[in-house]
Amino acid sequence: MSTQRKAVALISGGLDSMLAAKTIMDQGIHVEGINFFTGFCVEGHTHAIRAKDKDKPKRNNSLWVAEQLGIKLHIVDVIEEYKDVLINPKHGYGANMNPCLDCKIFMVNKAKQWTKENGFDFIITGEVIGQRPMSQRKATMPIISQESGADDLLLRPLCAKSLPPTLPEREGWVDREKLHDFSGRSRKPQMELAEQYGFVDYAQPAGGCCFLTDANYSAKLVDLWKARDGNKQYDLDDVMLLKVGRHIRPSQNFKVIVAREEGEGRFMQGYKKEFITLNCVSHAGPLVLVDGSPSAEDLFMAARITARYGQGRNAEQVDVNIAGKDGSERVIQVKPFGADEIPQEWYI
Repeated sequence: MSTQRKAVALISGGLDSMLAAKTIMDQGIHVEGINFFTGFCVEGHTHAIRAKDKDKPKRNNSLWVAEQLGIKLHIVDVIEEYKDVLINPKHGYGANMNPCLDCKIFMVNKAKQWTKENGFDFIITGEVIGQRPMSQRKATMPIISQESGADDLLLRPLCAKSLPPTLPEREGWVDREKLHDFSGRSRKPQMELAEQYGFVDYAQPAGGCCFLTDANYSAKLVDLWKARDGNKQYDLDDVMLLKVGRHIRPSQNFKVIVAREEGEGRFMQGYKKEFITLNCVSHAGPLVLVDGSPSAEDLFMAARITARYGQGRNAEQVDVNIAGKDGSERVIQVKPFGADEIPQEWYI
């Protein structure tokens, strides 16, 4: 009796990885999923915070995909290891701060280590030739295989017929004829395959939950590093706070994060012991965090910004409470900034 082969599938939560895993499962291979948590790919996080996103699914899509497939999912925390990938990408960044090629090499390498430790035979990804300009080109496919150390143990079921046969194909573990030859940016082939499998509910077709591909998020990350004199270290709280609020930097030494709605304000309440916080007391208004080392004059300016975004924006005077990280509080009176008084370049 032949031994059942086992494959681990990189599950991002998007449609492609879901289809890739299903394609191999249908050939009688035992498949389990793996998801690497970098901190930058939590799409349900902002959906849960902001009222405008209340109708969007509040779920971890990788867990949801694993549930739809009926497979076990292993979530691996790589926050610390991933820092070097983001800070020093050998192959550079994409359009924003996304080190896509280095990221894929890193994750496939981690999956290869995992297969070795857990007695699995090969690795599956949902990559499609030509789908993404940096990491999913025909020229980069062999770079990922080689530099990750996975070599021909890496199988890409959705475009395998357009690539040289891998070990699982040559050894007959999988039938190459039952794999696919998808290519290009069109999502139509994947959506048709999803329909064949009966998948009617899935994340946006391209997946793409990584905040590093977002221009606004990337600008905030670059600003954070510049403000720290080029020190590119970060922690999970930095990652999360860049996702919420209106970020305004009047000076190199400090910025303010203004809650844009009640949900963000509730979330930011959890950081009151880590930041100086401001809020209007004479009028309704947002919670504001101050990041950096502000002087007394800076805090006065932050108070005027706080007043600008409250219901007292047109008042002659607004009372603003300033709470220190040590719990101390004081109230100052300020005139809110006018509509055109906050320079556009302060907004990140």
